[in-house]
Amino acid sequence: MKKIISLFKRDYEGNRQVHDEVVPGAEWVIAGEGVATVKYDGTACMVDNGKLYKRFDRKLNKAAWRRKKQGHGGGPWALSDYKPAPDNWEPCNPEPDAHTGHWPGWVPVGDGPEDRWHREALDTFSRIRPGTHELVGPKIQGNPYNLNFHTLWVHGSRFSQEPPRDLDGLTGWFIDNEIEGIVWHHPDGRMVKIKRRDFGLKWPL
Repeated sequence: MKKIISLFKRDYEGNRQVHDEVVPGAEWVIAGEGVATVKYDGTACMVDNGKLYKRFDRKLNKAAWRRKKQGHGGGPWALSDYKPAPDNWEPCNPEPDAHTGHWPGWVPVGDGPEDRWHREALDTFSRIRPGTHELVGPKIQGNPYNLNFHTLWVHGSRFSQEPPRDLDGLTGWFIDNEIEGIVWHHPDGRMVKIKRRDFGLKWPL
């Protein structure tokens, strides 16, 4: 799962909310391409050949992070700019994002206590669809869905009615709909997201 870009640019120096300027690469959403799906508020997982993987984002080391924060000497990033990753880490992309330094990947869920909730969620299924899912439940992200157990929700659930794709329309839509966000999927695999908090709206409710 690659890093998903936002639909609108955010004011990082001010209120951190989005404004009416489309992020480069997201223009296809405004053009009406792709389909809108539900963005869940949990933690991303992947099922491959019946095995569950959890997300592991490789982090910049202190020196590289300092360069990025100071606004100079940024990417492209070298392997030496990162903290060590687990031996079984599989990156989603062969190289990190040249601008942000973001480098997501997957590691297999193990039998340690840190993966307890992943195992509990997987045990609720006799069979589970391959692909990416969201781990949700009592111990995940403050449990915004008020669940009593841990489970996996498959990514890609569509809306009964298509959400708007313009700034004003989305602002009103998020006011009326109790949801964390939207992810648009293009047929060629590209994805774009937007979250209710991008508009200064409360989440969890």
